[in-house]
Amino acid sequence: MLYDVAIVGGGPAGLSAALILARACRRVIVCDASRPRNRHSSELGGFLTRDRSPPGDLRRLGRLELATYDTVEMRENTEVLAVRSEALGFRLQTRDGVELNARKLLIATGVVDELPPITGIEAFYGTSVWHCPYCDGYKHRGQSIAVYGLGKEAVTLALELTGWSSDIIMLTDDRRAISAAQRRRLASNGIKIRDDRVQSLEGANGELREVRFTAAEPLAARALFFPSRGRIGSNLAESLGIQVLHHTVRTAGYGKTGVRGVFVAGDAAHHIQLAIVAAGEGAAAAFAINTELLKEDLVRFR
Repeated sequence: MLYDVAIVGGGPAGLSAALILARACRRVIVCDASRPRNRHSSELGGFLTRDRSPPGDLRRLGRLELATYDTVEMRENTEVLAVRSEALGFRLQTRDGVELNARKLLIATGVVDELPPITGIEAFYGTSVWHCPYCDGYKHRGQSIAVYGLGKEAVTLALELTGWSSDIIMLTDDRRAISAAQRRRLASNGIKIRDDRVQSLEGANGELREVRFTAAEPLAARALFFPSRGRIGSNLAESLGIQVLHHTVRTAGYGKTGVRGVFVAGDAAHHIQLAIVAAGEGAAAAFAINTELLKEDLVRFR
């Protein structure tokens, strides 16, 4: 079967795109590896009508809605390992050996966060260790918040968090990779700095209580944030010759890439990484994809 569109990724971007394309009467296949970025979180933040709901609910309800459209096929736990261009579009190869053919391709695999090398951090990720203040800063408003990281991105994150708390402390892990000017800016905004080397995180039931150092007194903290752009959840874009910059794909309007017929939407695109934004990008990409398909199918008159 030749599908109109193959969507790789079943998060907010992929599901939203599938819905718009279904309503445009397009034959769509959605392949989802079932490893969502927010699977460690207990709630979805900042998504209108879904605020504070379990992240899995959005995916579950999205699938239920798509099941009412007979032109959409969902493949759960299906990882696409490779894709190549062909005369009629693209051929996708899945881990389980299935080959799929589609005229257009939407990559909506999101990104994978890489945790800092701190002992015990896995136990707190998704409950009191985070990377996005807009998603999770509200939970810790007015609390003591630690920021772990180096360089401009960590400094920017620490300054952003002053909107949620006046008790911010930056942990440089003894590497001192922030400049004197950055230190002055942090200090002038009431942000404390500790250069002691971080050893581990301690707490109970996923709730952070203190940060321990190798040779200094522990620090009481209710949350720890770290800067993370993450890495793209698959290498499909690069394999097609699409340039990846700073762990994301730079797209033109509507998710278009430099390769004809290939679109990218969601966290893998170089935009604001919020679930509601990803859903909007998926819808916009679907609009552009359907427009291309229409232009290709319409009879041309000379």
